[in-house]
Amino acid sequence: MQNIRVIARLDIKGPNLIKGIHLEGLRVLGDPNDFAKKYYDEGIDEIVYIDIVASLYGRSKLTEIVQNAVQNVFVPLTVGGGIRNVDDVQDLLRAGADKVAISTAAVENPSLISDISRIYGSQCMVLSIEAKKQSENTWEVYTNSGRERSHLNAIDWAKKGEELGAGEILLTSIDQEGTRKGFDLELIKRVTDAVNIPVIASGGMGCSNDFIDAVNHSGVNAVAMADILHYNRDSVQNIKNTISNQGIPVRLNEK
Repeated sequence: MQNIRVIARLDIKGPNLIKGIHLEGLRVLGDPNDFAKKYYDEGIDEIVYIDIVASLYGRSKLTEIVQNAVQNVFVPLTVGGGIRNVDDVQDLLRAGADKVAISTAAVENPSLISDISRIYGSQCMVLSIEAKKQSENTWEVYTNSGRERSHLNAIDWAKKGEELGAGEILLTSIDQEGTRKGFDLELIKRVTDAVNIPVIASGGMGCSNDFIDAVNHSGVNAVAMADILHYNRDSVQNIKNTISNQGIPVRLNEK
């Protein structure tokens, strides 16, 4: 088994790092790059920046944040929010991003997935899926940071995204996000079973055991976390040591 990637997720509104519950009730926490530098120093594998209001206002504030981040943070950066076309992707990659995460624009224009994959490579194109449970075995894709229904089945959309050229899926459970109650294991399992590309689990991590459950139950390739790090409830190094002790392969901090 390859190393499971430990990812810090930073949700951005304007210049600020924020955190909410179910993608709502947003609380300002501070300068995102201060947090990113801290997590890099602790041994994080990757960082995801998501501008959670960019789709609503048709613009993103992330270019400058990314330009500043790459001065001190030397792990892969995935950036999403407000990306509408390949020119937006080019701007972010030039700023220092390694990958882009597309959610709302991909639903509105699925060919954008193929365009990004063709021009910049599938490894650059991350399909961000924010899903909400509708029934026992059904999850619907929501857009605009969980505000708008798409009427797309999340499992079917994941498969379609792979067909169109997405190289990875960032899968967020709106129901679990910010709750500290663990991941939606069934949702993750259904998606990992449906696709052959890496899946990042996001939304709900309350402790290291939730990470272990996500990997053991669903076979995800990476786990993204926010609250547990932002509020200093645990550290990157301690989380890695805990899950490594349970037999899950991770890159241990060599600093």
